[in-house]
Formats: sequence, structure tokens, C-alpha cells
Amino acid sequence: MQHIFLLSDSTGETVERVVRAALSQFKDVDYQLHLLNRLRTRQYVQRALDEVLLVKGIVVYTLVDSALSQLVRTWGEQNEIITLDLITPLLFKLSEFLLVAPRQEPGLQYQLDADYYKRIEAVNFTVQHDDGQGVSAIAKADLILVGISRTSKTPLSMYLAHRGYKTANVPLVMGIEPPTELKEVDQKKIIALLIDPNRLIEIRRERLRSMGQTERSSYCDFERVEEEMTFCRRLYRANPSWLVIDVTRKSVEESASEILRKRNLNPGSY
Repeated sequence: MQHIFLLSDSTGETVERVVRAALSQFKDVDYQLHLLNRLRTRQYVQRALDEVLLVKGIVVYTLVDSALSQLVRTWGEQNEIITLDLITPLLFKLSEFLLVAPRQEPGLQYQLDADYYKRIEAVNFTVQHDDGQGVSAIAKADLILVGISRTSKTPLSMYLAHRGYKTANVPLVMGIEPPTELKEVDQKKIIALLIDPNRLIEIRRERLRSMGQTERSSYCDFERVEEEMTFCRRLYRANPSWLVIDVTRKSVEESASEILRKRNLNPGSY
């Protein structure tokens, strides 16, 4: 007989229904469900886990307290017993997709901790300050990316947001002065992006093709792109406090890691 332990800090109704629904897909299996509910302290959880050790079953759980959830995860790894957090992964993915934090109400299976709230707040901020939007409020950003068109400002901003950093990005256009707000913020927040002209032309051409537009435009002209890069380098030299990052042939993850490392920021572990 296989033993399945259901751990819950509430009635356990949700975890039991889901597990029973999953088990309905398996025929001729001899199993026993053990529902251990109202587990709201470390002592109660530990007692439940001690019971699991007697028969070496699988543990499926929905615990609101993140410390208790971590206790179960760590215990499972130490004792080589499978543990499954039923609700948390789904909530994380839904929240990332909807850009909204789940509501916290009595009876919910998951309680968001401070780091999770920080990430959701950062994502919301970053969406609202993409591509020069809301420039009047960029002083509230943790990081500000600047660069010419197609230098990965938006994907890099979103990646940093998912690491918990409110990130604004401001496009630079040759012949147009950058927003005055850039001069008024902490200059060490500003990350200046560079890219090899040939690589930039490839990216811009691909962008035009995806939009069904002709590639024969100044947007992809080599001399024009060279002028744009010269404009950027001149601007960056005039602002030595800005951190210059070359994103050529780098993944978003690599560029983000370099930014966080050079600014001595915690890369996070979300």
C-alpha cells in the first residue's frame, strides 16, 4: 500500500480534492490518504512529518506560512521523501502573467512574503515606465536604462523587475536632448547600453521583417547606425557616473547579472 499525506493549515479540503482528482487517473492502485490539517505551528508540522517517517509516504501540502512550507521542503530533502507544494507555483505563474498580486484572505493556501510583494511592485512600476513613459517619476526607480532603439531596454528592464528592482527605461534619440529628469536623479542608477553596430542592424532588420516593413530605411543604414552609436558614446563620456554595459551577443540574463554585480546589488533568487 502507498501512503499519501495531505498537510494543510486549514481544513485540507482543497488539497484533498485536488489529490483525489489526480488519483482518479490511476487504476488498480492500492493507496491510503492521511489528512493532517490545522497545522499552524512548527511543532504541529513537525509532528505530522514524524508520522510520515513511519511509513515513508509522499507529502502534498498547502501551508500559508512560508517558514512552515520551507520546513517541509527542507525536511523532504534531508529525508529523501517527495514533497509537493500544491499551490505556490501556480500562484507565482498567474501573478507574473496577470501582473497582479494574489489577494490575502483567511483560508488562502499561500501567504506572500516581503520579497514577493517587492517583485510584483517592481513589475508594475516597470510596465508603467517602459520606453520613456512616466519619466517625471523615474527618480523612484531603482535602476534606469538608457540606450538607442533595439538595445534590449525593455526585456532587460522586465528581467530586472522580476528580480525585484523597479526599472525605468528611457530611449535616446540622436539630435534630441535626453529628458532633463535624467540629470535630476542619482546618476549611479543610470545604466547606459551599448551594442555593436552590425549586431544592431541585424536586430533592427529582423524587427522590420516581423512587422512586414521594408528593410531599406535609415533605421538599418550602417552609416546612420554608426552616427547613433557615436552620439551615445559621446553622451556616456559626458556622464562618467553612468554604468556602461555592452549588450552585444549577451543574453538578457548575462546583461542583468553584470549590472547587478557592478552596482553591488543582490541578484535575488526568485
